Amino acid sequence: MSANDLQSTILRLLTDVAPDVDPASVQADVDFRDQFDFDSMDQLNFAIAIHKAFSIPIPEADYPKLASLKKCVDYVENKQRQ
Repeated sequence: MSANDLQSTILRLLTDVAPDVDPASVQADVDFRDQFDFDSMDQLNFAIAIHKAFSIPIPEADYPKLASLKKCVDYVENKQRQ
C-alpha cells in the first residue's frame, strides 16, 4: 500500500472516530489534539480502528506514535515492514 493510500485510509478511520473532523483540513504534521477536540477515548477508538484495518498490534505504549497523520502513516508503514 502506498503512503497516499495509507493516508487516505487513516483519514477515513479518523473521521469514523471523530465525524466532526473535516479531512481536508487535517494538517499532517500537527498533533490531532492541537487541531481539534480529540480526547483519550477518541485516541483509544482510533488505535482500535487502525489495528482492525491494518491487522497490526498496537500496544498502549505506542499510542503517542499515532498523534498526527504523518506519525500514523509512518507507524503503519513501519509495522507492515516487520
